[in-house]
Amino acid sequence: MVILYVYNNGDYINLENIDIAKREVDHKNVYVNLTNKCPCACTFCLRNTKEMAESNSLWLDREPTVEEIIEKFEKYNLTQFNEIIFCGFGEPLTRLGDLLEVAKYLKGRNSNSSIRINTNGLADLIHEKETAPLLKGLIDTVSISLNASNAEEYLRLTRSKFGIKSYDAMLKFAVSCKEYVPNVVMTVVDCIGQEEIDACKAVCDAIRVPLRVRAFE
Repeated sequence: MVILYVYNNGDYINLENIDIAKREVDHKNVYVNLTNKCPCACTFCLRNTKEMAESNSLWLDREPTVEEIIEKFEKYNLTQFNEIIFCGFGEPLTRLGDLLEVAKYLKGRNSNSSIRINTNGLADLIHEKETAPLLKGLIDTVSISLNASNAEEYLRLTRSKFGIKSYDAMLKFAVSCKEYVPNVVMTVVDCIGQEEIDACKAVCDAIRVPLRVRAFE
């Protein structure tokens, strides 16, 4: 079971299989693989396919416990890592309480640890409450997948189980995070076309959150 991993030249590598101190990877961002669960079934995501479950090392047969995650981190000097990122095949904020417990442990060991969450931004709908205040003092960056410039296209792409209200809830979460998290960014992939990228930038400008265009992988 791969719990901690790095991403290098298109490959996901179990942290236990490299010597990070010897710079065997291009950078030192470490990812935490919490869950396969997600409230979305995005048209561009291979997460739910049988082939992915059988062939990809990040697919979890079961979710790691908080204790198991901490046990993995205990093996490392946290100052070796540039950033610790909660991001696996699933939506990390489906395990909000466990994520916060691990983040609290990490900050307790090294208050300068930079911690990021890559999320679809639907935590408030998942937990039926405002979740951004819980991130204060523990999370340094929240990166939210914007995916589209309007609610209809967002729902078509993500097929969120929460329906058409998902888009506005995601934007509300982004705005709320600005009060409690030092860095908030929204992302889209570069394959959606310049016109849609420009429209997404206008959405982000309206709520004063920066947009990052990332390569589709």
